Amino acid sequence: MNLALFDLDHTILPIDSDHEWGDFLASTGAIDAEAFRKSNDEWYAHYQAGTLDPVKYLEFALGTLARFPRSQLDQWHRQFMETVIQPALAPAALKLVRKHLDAGDLVAIVTATNSFVTGPIAEAFNVEHLIAARPEMLPDGSLTGKLLGTPTFAEGKITHTKAWLAQMGKSLADFERSYFYSDSQNDIPLMALVSDPVATNPNPKLAAHAIAHGWPILNLFDTPSHD
Repeated sequence: MNLALFDLDHTILPIDSDHEWGDFLASTGAIDAEAFRKSNDEWYAHYQAGTLDPVKYLEFALGTLARFPRSQLDQWHRQFMETVIQPALAPAALKLVRKHLDAGDLVAIVTATNSFVTGPIAEAFNVEHLIAARPEMLPDGSLTGKLLGTPTFAEGKITHTKAWLAQMGKSLADFERSYFYSDSQNDIPLMALVSDPVATNPNPKLAAHAIAHGWPILNLFDTPSHD
């Protein structure tokens, strides 16, 4: 059995699910759309530049979610899946994930985006295992606005992936081949640990690193996802 890890946003999705969720929330009229979009765009720019403070960002994102009852959030998320995510599911990306699933590989999505936003997206890819930022929840499923543990960002993806494997009594060394598909230089730490890192729709910084290190470059989408 091999291991196949996938970043989500701009890797197997041609969009950033976290940023799009923020825009979707703003479009509902439930929050101050202008102020929220301004903050959302600023955080996204920090992410693209590699200067994001993941804890502060998640406090912003989860704090926004905590304003609303879980039933309302779930209703909005169903609309979000129908109107934003489903149309963005690219056949080439679905085929790539399916190839690993059909081969019997252990497959996981490893994303810095929180599990409330990404859980249904992982299901849309038929991926059982999701390693994502975990929001604190009350017994009724409501979000408190706080983050559980460390963010699944940069080196944090290594920490969480190793912990996930350890729960199954495994480590990276147990797999003949281990793949990690990602678009971003933020994921170079985990990419450097697997046997088969694949720069997927890479941004310029990751593309340069991939070329310098002889990593394969894969483009799943018709148009580049980065400026």
